[in-house]
Amino acid sequence: MADGELFSSFVDSVLPAALWVLGAGFLVANVRLLGRFLRFLRLRSSAILTWEGRRTSFYEVSLGFGILLGLLAFMKLVVWDRPLTDAFAEAMAFIYYGYAFPLSLRIGYGFYATGVWSDKGLLPYDRIGGLSWQGAPEPRLVLIDRVRNLVRHLDVPREHYGEVRRLLRDKIAAQDIRFEGQGLDLGFDERDVV
Repeated sequence: MADGELFSSFVDSVLPAALWVLGAGFLVANVRLLGRFLRFLRLRSSAILTWEGRRTSFYEVSLGFGILLGLLAFMKLVVWDRPLTDAFAEAMAFIYYGYAFPLSLRIGYGFYATGVWSDKGLLPYDRIGGLSWQGAPEPRLVLIDRVRNLVRHLDVPREHYGEVRRLLRDKIAAQDIRFEGQGLDLGFDERDVV
């Protein structure tokens, strides 16, 4: 068997399976982002203090990927007359880069009546087990989920920093956020952690 034939049989057998796996991964990501966006739509009316997610420096590049993948899916289906299943991976990636990812940036990060929307979704106030601030280029609120023992981050725009600190102090004073039973009780005022 010649090297060219070996390579061709490898591409014919492995590439379609790899594209299906890639398409399935993008399908899962699309469903997760859509679910997150639908949850945000239900919560939007209870917003206390929110701001839109920031566009990364790669935002335009991701939109470009979306356009290219949409064109590739179109070429496969219309020009090359391939079956719909052959364009699955490209279509899922097109939906992700062209629609799902840009839509996710419209989610309002910040404070709602029931919790804080951070980088990993909504964290109810009663599940916040710890708070801390990091001073990266922008202030970053670090939230510890007491149930899942995960760390979540909320990048706070400088113009909202004072409001966020006041809101946290009010939530702690109202006992919506409680740190009791966390570590050593040294008798301090919980609002001091803000």
